[in-house]
Amino acid sequence: MTQAVRTIPGYRTGTWQIDVVHSDVSFTVRHMMVSKVRGQFTDFEGTIVTAEVPSESTVTATIKLDSIDTRNEQRDNHIRSADFFEVEKYPTMSYRSTGLSGNGENWTIEGDLTLHGVTRPVPLSLELNGFTADPYGGQRAGFSASAEINRRDFGIDISLPMDGGGVVVGDKVTINLEIEAVLDQN
Repeated sequence: MTQAVRTIPGYRTGTWQIDVVHSDVSFTVRHMMVSKVRGQFTDFEGTIVTAEVPSESTVTATIKLDSIDTRNEQRDNHIRSADFFEVEKYPTMSYRSTGLSGNGENWTIEGDLTLHGVTRPVPLSLELNGFTADPYGGQRAGFSASAEINRRDFGIDISLPMDGGGVVVGDKVTINLEIEAVLDQN
């Protein structure tokens, strides 16, 4: 067992599936220069492979963009349109890790985010929340991660200027992930 594994309480190797019911994929973006709008995606899936050497672990995930929910149907439909996600042409957003570094509580997942037909590197700040047995004989793991992207880097470059300066929708988008995963028993 490696030193890094010994310092992660309850660490288990294996292949884990994201438990959508107990996970959250959300975002915030500046609105009208004075507040932030929050939203989430309700349809996503992903696989996490924890390796004997934690830095060799991997993650892949796919989010269906039409599952966006900002608690406003009109806004959600606008975000699905060609002005933003263009979901008929680009129905999903995906992430594939390319590396993992860190130890203890401070980890970074290096990876590629594909959104709106554009793939760019996006590092995720990662917190390992823990590993535990569940009451059903399975194993669970929890992770929190976050990143900030510029929507224009992914070709989502709509500009809605406001009278007097500023824009209706900011360029920076903060992504927040609260992930619970279940160990495959196969």
